[in-house]
Parts: sequence; C-alpha cells; structure tokens
Amino acid sequence: MEQQQYGQGGARVLVVDDDPTVAEVVTGYLDRAGYVVDRAGDGPDALARAAAHWPDLVVLDLMLPGMDGLEVCRRMRGRGPVPVIMLTARGDEDDRILGLEVGADDYVTKPFSPRELVLRVESVLRRTRPSQPSGLLRAAGLSVDPASRRALKNGTELALTIREFDLLAFFLRHPGRVFSREDLMHEVWGWDFGDLSTVTVHVRRLRGKVEDDPGRPRLIQTVWGVGYRFDGSDVTEAEA
Repeated sequence: MEQQQYGQGGARVLVVDDDPTVAEVVTGYLDRAGYVVDRAGDGPDALARAAAHWPDLVVLDLMLPGMDGLEVCRRMRGRGPVPVIMLTARGDEDDRILGLEVGADDYVTKPFSPRELVLRVESVLRRTRPSQPSGLLRAAGLSVDPASRRALKNGTELALTIREFDLLAFFLRHPGRVFSREDLMHEVWGWDFGDLSTVTVHVRRLRGKVEDDPGRPRLIQTVWGVGYRFDGSDVTEAEA
C-alpha cells in the first residue's frame, strides 16, 4: 500500500485508544508538534481509517475493546509496512514482550508523559528515513539495500519490520565488532535510555528470519556478558 509522503513534522499519525481523554491529549500534543493526526476508538475503526489514509506511524493502545491492539497491529502489518508505538496500561513485562513480538517498534507504559510520547514518535520516524549510505550490503546469502529498504536471503525477500531492517543493516555495516545492548539501543534506536529487552527481542526475531538454524545462530552471535557480534567475514559493499 502506498504511503503518504510528508516531511517528518507533517507526517500522518493514527492514534488508536478507546479512552477519549488519552486520545484527545495525545492528539493535541502531536498536532502542536506539526503532525497530521487521525483518531480511532477501536480496532475496526483503526483499520478502516488506515485503509482510507495510510499512516506514517500508529500510536496503538494494547487494551482495546473487541479487537485488541496486538490483532490490530498484525492486520495492519499484513496490509503494508508501518511503524507502531504500542501503549500498555501496565508495566507488565509480558505485555511489552507481546507488543515487540508482533513487531511494535516501541512501547510506552501508561501513565506517560505526552511530551515523551512525541519524542518517541520523532525518534521512530527519524529512523524510518535514515540518511545512510546507499551501498548494497551482502553477506552469507544476505543482501541489504538501504536505499530501497529491501533485504533478501538467497534471493528471497525477507519480511522485516523497520527496526529489524535497521538492526540487520547496522550489523552488516560493522562486521566482527561486538556491541552491547546499550550500544545497539543508542545506535539503532537512537535512544540513550529504555528497556534493554527491546533489543533482546528484536535480535531473537531477526535471528528467526536470517539464520538457517535460529537455535544455533551463526551470523548474529552472542558474546556472553558483553553483547552481540555479526560474523560477516564475507561482507561486501557495492554501489547500488
């Protein structure tokens, strides 16, 4: 599905929350920050609004009546790529992990600061439009094109979320180097704070898509007590 084109300040954000007070406050802050904001109060409404005007980003409450946020996220991702920030009512780790497992790019726990949410929106959108070199990266049957944001394994396109793509491209650009989870959160997510389980979940999901045997990863290796290293001894970069 074709995505609307705006500058980052005028990107279209879909806010999905059944609490009208929360939705109104979030909408107000995003509107003042220069975003074009749509609102939906439940899952079916969110899907209909997304189909009518495809958003650049979705702020999605996990606990929705009827169709929950996880199902909404799955269905939206089935229609096309879109970054998602999940809102969770509790600080429960299982909720956060579930959101990340279905491909949410970030999550914010209620109650939250609307200003912090706007900063998270800016961060996610900034990472979806990186000013990165356009050289094609190749390693071990993988091919990553930052310019078109396409990744292939043995010629078959990989269905990667925005963060998974950025993480893979980062690893391919820095083969052989060990990065801690804090390093990856700073370099890939652009955050100097946050729950490090975000990195752990994304590494696990990425392994499931690029490794021949995710249970015994060969490409994205764990360096115990330190972090992760991409074994890219045959990584090459060419002009796209």
